[in-house]
Amino acid sequence: MRYLIIGAGAVGGAIGGRLAQAGHEVVLVARGKQYEALRDHGLRLVTPDGPHIHLLPVVAGPEELGELSPDDVLVLAVKTQDSVAALEAWAGRPVAGGGTAAERLPLVCAQNGVESERLALRLFRRVYGMCVWLPATFVEPGVVSAAGAPLTGILHIGRYPSGTDETAHRISADLEKSFFEAPVAPDVMRWKYAKLLGNLANAIEAVSGVITSEEGLALHGRARAEGEAVLAAAGIAFASKEEEKESRGDKIRFEPFDGSERSGGSSWQSLSRGTGTIESDYLNGEMGLLGRLHGVPTPVNDTLQSMADRFARERRPAGSMTIADLVAEADAATR
Repeated sequence: MRYLIIGAGAVGGAIGGRLAQAGHEVVLVARGKQYEALRDHGLRLVTPDGPHIHLLPVVAGPEELGELSPDDVLVLAVKTQDSVAALEAWAGRPVAGGGTAAERLPLVCAQNGVESERLALRLFRRVYGMCVWLPATFVEPGVVSAAGAPLTGILHIGRYPSGTDETAHRISADLEKSFFEAPVAPDVMRWKYAKLLGNLANAIEAVSGVITSEEGLALHGRARAEGEAVLAAAGIAFASKEEEKESRGDKIRFEPFDGSERSGGSSWQSLSRGTGTIESDYLNGEMGLLGRLHGVPTPVNDTLQSMADRFARERRPAGSMTIADLVAEADAATR
């Protein structure tokens, strides 16, 4: 199997680099300065077991690959706001022996949130969800750090909307030879909805910095309580905190190998890089959408979505609003 990593940033770079390190065939798909750096210098993946340079094929889009192979696996690792463009670019690509990528190839959504699987299923016949527990950071173009140990990450995988098959087991086997644990889950979306509840903190972190204060933890608790109420009203199941804790165990410890403190997560990184976009519409915004569909108010998540979007749009520095000010915004919305 050849893995085409569509979006070779923090998560995509870590998955692609570890797969390549284990001897699997990998192609990285990137754009802009990341594409140039990967093309010219390779991927530098920095992990607790040392830095690794991977000189891998790199393309800016599917046209450069020509006809795809029936053994190709598409791993979608872009932010959800970039999913539609990526899906449309790859869906119609021809596959050797006939048919298109959308008709014949498996597509794995290795992303936060729960919307990309639904978007993908409009085009692709074989869609897989992946719940990504993987502490990774985009350091600079061409350089990704993955500080998890002893495992780089845990990646639950299963068919979307549910079920398993031989392909899921084959992908799992490859990942488990590559510094990951990859449970095959017939109910993978339960795990993704559980992670979504945790990701409701991403906007807080992006706007006000890594959450260390009681105020920040309490604000996330309020956002999560709204999320759980929304999922209950919608009849959507999610894995419990106890299930997550048992599954994760002590398998992914954060081990900074350069003495640095933990940087922020994916949303914080988007603001820090000044990308102009952020995934809050598909995290806190997912709860707002479901809340409006099912008559459940979500003022805290609405506030966090709005504030994160404003920071991205105006390119404000990550973490530049005090947590007290952010809490005050949320409090005003709940009155």
